[in-house]
Amino acid sequence: MNSHLKTLKVGMIGCGVVGSEVARLLIENSEDLAARSGAKLELAAIAVRDLSIKRPGIDPSLFTTDAASIVNDPSIDIIIELAGGIEPARSLILQAFKNKKSVVTANKALLAKHGAELYETAGANGEDIYYEAAVAGAIPIIRPLRSSLVGDHIEKVMGIVNGTTNYILTKMDESGASFASALKEAQDLGSAEADPTADVEGFDAAAKAAILAGLAFHTRVTDADVSREGITAITDTDVAVAKSLGLVIKLLAIAELTPDDAISVRVHPTLLPRTHPLASVREAFNAVFVEAEAAGSLMFYGRGAGGAPTASAVLGDVVAVARHVLSGGVGPSESTYADRDIASVGDIETRYLIRLEVADRPGVLAAIANTFAKNNLSIQTVRQTGHGDGAELIAMTHKAKDSALAATVKDLGKLDIVKDVSSVIRVEGFDV
Repeated sequence: MNSHLKTLKVGMIGCGVVGSEVARLLIENSEDLAARSGAKLELAAIAVRDLSIKRPGIDPSLFTTDAASIVNDPSIDIIIELAGGIEPARSLILQAFKNKKSVVTANKALLAKHGAELYETAGANGEDIYYEAAVAGAIPIIRPLRSSLVGDHIEKVMGIVNGTTNYILTKMDESGASFASALKEAQDLGSAEADPTADVEGFDAAAKAAILAGLAFHTRVTDADVSREGITAITDTDVAVAKSLGLVIKLLAIAELTPDDAISVRVHPTLLPRTHPLASVREAFNAVFVEAEAAGSLMFYGRGAGGAPTASAVLGDVVAVARHVLSGGVGPSESTYADRDIASVGDIETRYLIRLEVADRPGVLAAIANTFAKNNLSIQTVRQTGHGDGAELIAMTHKAKDSALAATVKDLGKLDIVKDVSSVIRVEGFDV
């Protein structure tokens, strides 16, 4: 290692699965990181909640329970925040900026709620905030949106950003498993939490959707702006029907411009044609598909979670920050100049696959077609399966507003020939 290199001290808040891996790599790969960043990166202090937990390979003298002391230490140049949650992470990061320290974080929940405040405070103090690891783990999607594609006009971002739900849906698709059995398998393998609510109900993906939407469309978006629907209602029958139609179900985070220049931001189960690039993303892998005016269609793919992949993204950000510290500059700033409206759920336009359990008698199709037409929901294709008590209609619509769909479903429920509206799933990807 070059003895003349400047030393930059790094303070870390949080040392769980990701933090332990970051610490290990900072220590073991110190020479490579110095060569790439142009500075010796010295791990100087780590804040944890419990000092009694053993963390092999890390000098015990580095640990403290006083996170504020790290943020306020004038000798520390870079803060890595990996504790998660809203507070005290938010206050610590804001104080770090005021103390002229740049920050690397993987805290998606914090960014989805208070991103604008953090970006503005970083900019006002001439500091960096980097957060590649907050969305899709090791996949480099944040940096392209902040820099590589900043001169382009993004039209749509669509991604599989939660590995747990993608694992579950993959097992349902490939083996015919039920949701419950696929979830249990994921939990047994450690791919799902004991309480999977944040994943299967779409909260995790919604936070990531908010971050991606804000970056792609240069506007303020919080997780509260995201229309959210999880995968708990998806059945093995839904998956089998999709398969028979050459489609696959994925939980997608979608952000796109609407015709009136607002943005639609949503998370929901989505049917994709099996020829779409996102359709082949299996198990716990993630991918983000970007449609841009000049660059066209781009896909970013890789491991979306886990200690090592996430640590890789964190260290990439640390190296970028170190280079900026040495050069006296800062990284790309966040811009919310557009101040776009968030489209209401009722104004979202997409296609739908609607599955109905119906009476098996003459006139059923005509009555249902009239109900669709009355609500300005146009049927593209329809097919009947089964007979007698097992009769079912499967209708694919043309693009229409969610409000038209809601009105149609309500009216279908009033028809005595409709025993049940078994499922309604949005359809994407036929324009690619």
